[in-house]
Amino acid sequence: MRLTSTSATLFVALAIAGAVATPGRLSAAQDFDLVITNGRVMDPESGLDAVRSIGVRGGSIAAIEPGPLRGRTVIDASGQVVSPGFVDLHRHGQDDENYRYAALDGVTSVFELEVGTPDVDAWYRQREPGRLVNYGVAIGHIGVRMAVLGDTGDFLPSGPGASAVATDAQVAEMARRIDHGLRRGAVGVGFGTAYTPAASPWEVLEMFRVAGRHTAPAHIHVRRGVEGVQEALANAVATGTPLHIVHVNSSAGNDITRMLALIGDAQSRGIDITTEAYPYHRGSTRIESALYDTWERMTDAEIAEITWVNTGEQLTRDSFARYRKQGGSVIQRGGRMENVQIAINSPLTMIASDGSQLREGRGHPRATGTFSQVLGRYVREAKTLTLMAALRKMTIMPARRLEARIPAMRNKGRITVGADADIVVFDPARVIDRSTYQRPSLAPEGITHVLVAGTPVVSNGRLANVAPPGRAIRAPIN
Repeated sequence: MRLTSTSATLFVALAIAGAVATPGRLSAAQDFDLVITNGRVMDPESGLDAVRSIGVRGGSIAAIEPGPLRGRTVIDASGQVVSPGFVDLHRHGQDDENYRYAALDGVTSVFELEVGTPDVDAWYRQREPGRLVNYGVAIGHIGVRMAVLGDTGDFLPSGPGASAVATDAQVAEMARRIDHGLRRGAVGVGFGTAYTPAASPWEVLEMFRVAGRHTAPAHIHVRRGVEGVQEALANAVATGTPLHIVHVNSSAGNDITRMLALIGDAQSRGIDITTEAYPYHRGSTRIESALYDTWERMTDAEIAEITWVNTGEQLTRDSFARYRKQGGSVIQRGGRMENVQIAINSPLTMIASDGSQLREGRGHPRATGTFSQVLGRYVREAKTLTLMAALRKMTIMPARRLEARIPAMRNKGRITVGADADIVVFDPARVIDRSTYQRPSLAPEGITHVLVAGTPVVSNGRLANVAPPGRAIRAPIN
């Protein structure tokens, strides 16, 4: 759990090597930039689960050995698990503050693939030359629709982007912009049909056609529960588009079993569809969004269960009306925790945070504790997931979702020679989330080291002061 001196480690390593290493391996001994030693290495792709030494050179994993390795920097991972860095396909917080929260939760690659961006080049340019973790974005139907229809809302539509029916010419312009975004390296196409209720089925299908031509995955916040998945499935099958249903736990509600069965049946018939979940029963969204267009029909008691993020206050009918005119983030009413548990434990789901933008530590705890909560509460405490199954949901499953379009993802989400050295070291007996709805910025416990491209960005549980090693993850530009 500490960075050891090279000299002490080398002395021990040579002593052990003399006893257990083959002469060939000993003669080939060489220095690495960094070595992780004595850790329980778990790789969900290969099934490796054994004590190994990992040698890192030039940002990549250069060696995985049962015996010791020499390195200029050595991390002693005794009693800890060494796994691929976690890949979060759904995180709206895409600035330095939120990248720090992600790293402390073991996340090494973050993606904004639901809302996305209307301008792919500008989004990546804003993050040059790099950030603390790796990052990527979709071209977003929401933002493109807002731009074409003249909606000036902040992040989500609050005017014509939600409520106006697009003309044929406007639909054609949206399709052109989405095609351009994909040609400029967007990871996929983001859809939030729940936030754009005036978008006709034909309009959405036309955007799927563009995604299908690029074989780009569509990441969609569906509308109308099971019916929304059926609509998205029909579009995906008609256009040959890979399909990913975001936050199935919140979209499905009490229909979670039926929605998962629908997704599983589609997979069994060869349809390229995947899904994700986060381990919280309360979500977060914008109060001015279309999700609250019928808020006046809510009872006072229902409104009182909604939290205004900026102050932490529970809303009244008067304050709801005032803040809706202003715009901003709320934490929504809670659903049934049993539905969340069904989603997290399902073999169909990946883990993705849906981490909303934390500003000065205010927001939703899923941005800081999603991955550590699954490891602590589902794996260790409830024992409803094996550790390997949970890591699979956090690493290789999301990497494989993207790798057909994004070649860089073939080197992420796994511990293998040649893979990127995006690695997390955590104590399985201690790892747990600490963030709450009242204190969402509390970092988890038990995640001791996080490497991005071989650079420790978290050391001994604390953020390291390093040049940001994270880089853009982007499709080839056409």
